[in-house]
Amino acid sequence: MPALKSRLLLIPLLLAAALAPLQAATPKDSLILAMAFDDIISMDPAEAFEIAAGEIIGNTYERLVEFDVADPTRLSGELAKGWTVSADGKTFTFELLPGLRFSSGNALTAEEVVWSLQRAVLLDKTPAFILTQLGLSKTNVAEKVRQTGPLTLTIETDKSYAPSFVLNCLTANVASVLDKKLLLAKAQGTDLGNAWLKLNHAGSGPYKLREWRANELVVLERNDQFHGKKPPLQRAIYRHVKEAATQRLLLEKGDIDIARNLAPQDIDAMKGRPDVQLTSTTKGTVYYLSLNQKNPNLAKPEVREALKWLVDYDALGATLIKNIGVPHQNLLPSGMFGASSDKPYKYDPAKAQALLAKAGLPQGFKVTMDTRTVQPVQGIAEAVQASAKRGGVQIEIIPGDGKQTLTKYRARKHDIYIGEWGSDYWDPHSNADAFTRNVDNSDEAKLKPLTWRNAWISPELTKKTDAALLERDPAKRAKMYQEIQADFRKHSPFVMLFQQTQVAAVRKGVEGFRLGPTSDTTYLFTVSKKP
Repeated sequence: MPALKSRLLLIPLLLAAALAPLQAATPKDSLILAMAFDDIISMDPAEAFEIAAGEIIGNTYERLVEFDVADPTRLSGELAKGWTVSADGKTFTFELLPGLRFSSGNALTAEEVVWSLQRAVLLDKTPAFILTQLGLSKTNVAEKVRQTGPLTLTIETDKSYAPSFVLNCLTANVASVLDKKLLLAKAQGTDLGNAWLKLNHAGSGPYKLREWRANELVVLERNDQFHGKKPPLQRAIYRHVKEAATQRLLLEKGDIDIARNLAPQDIDAMKGRPDVQLTSTTKGTVYYLSLNQKNPNLAKPEVREALKWLVDYDALGATLIKNIGVPHQNLLPSGMFGASSDKPYKYDPAKAQALLAKAGLPQGFKVTMDTRTVQPVQGIAEAVQASAKRGGVQIEIIPGDGKQTLTKYRARKHDIYIGEWGSDYWDPHSNADAFTRNVDNSDEAKLKPLTWRNAWISPELTKKTDAALLERDPAKRAKMYQEIQADFRKHSPFVMLFQQTQVAAVRKGVEGFRLGPTSDTTYLFTVSKKP
């Protein structure tokens, strides 16, 4: 008991040390990161669908399958010992590793895997579509996802998809395996533990969530029940710091170990410092402007195209996104199967003005843009505001934090929204599904992808995307995505801006930190510190 009391007393002291503005050095057994994470809404893997939440869940939960962060095309088992696919390509059989446990100490068997997948479908929160697109529904999931033994289960799809597509879907956070016994004990009515899990943890990953305080901090603690190699550090603490200059100052003073949101000028200033190392990776994240088609002006095809000529892509590349991104005008990120590198648009106010005149708006028009007050988003919004004004479009920026702007966007109550989209799984359908498909544009629609959020429906593009998903010949499938992207660039209400190059500045002595290609593959459990 005295040891437990000492430990409980120690944790607040460590948190205070991590938050102290003038701390000379971070705790030796803790990793302290500064990052903007004001977009987090929930910590339930069946509900969370935000960039920052994805990283937390990636470090605290496990799934049947994972991909190699060095080569996302390579898939391997995480909880699964192995799997087989039936001859017709519709039934996937998984065998689990033995002796698995959740952080609570409860056993992790096929029963918990099946329940977790069924739960995600039954709750039907935002990311559920990743599983329901396989033909799973509230009415059939009990039949299609079945336990066949203590450590075996099957998943049956409605169509014969490419096996890599199905397996990639199972790498997504929504397919995380949850502690059934714990969640049912915490359930309120029929919510399957969702209200409790918004702020808590029920996973088996190398870290467990100890605490999340919105817009302040996230604390992860080592999971001693983890079946793999234990994290070298006892805990990882995220400090919510939105300003890049403040992150840089904290890093220079030694108050944090890693800065995650540095601006281009801060990155330049860090180069060559002996006490700091810069690490970067090309992310599967694209930034874009989205034009709500409920706005009658933005619904005009000529206006949509005009706005694509009113972005100074080259200037953005040389200034605001220098070091942290490259101009990119396609829905698939570079490095993904089928991605296009075409960039037909450049800054041309005269061409934009001619298109506006053709749309019956020779004097231009006024419009609002919801903007998250974090860099580089805010700076990009201001740059677009200035460049669009020269073409006759007057943009009023409406600032807000990540949660505010995202909630408004999901309710499609915006005019223009500047956002980022990270691939949910490493297959082209992840982005194509979000940016091109819309089968129901009504306000009561069940599926609400980015197309729906912007009240845009293209039956032809939806058909093309559905066909590409079922094409098993790689060469033919790649060609289909090239055609989809060309159609998308010309007609969609999305102005694609750039693809993210994520950069982190790491203090000397911190080893093993690597940025992942997706939001949920930046792993902290490999990080250690020199004594």
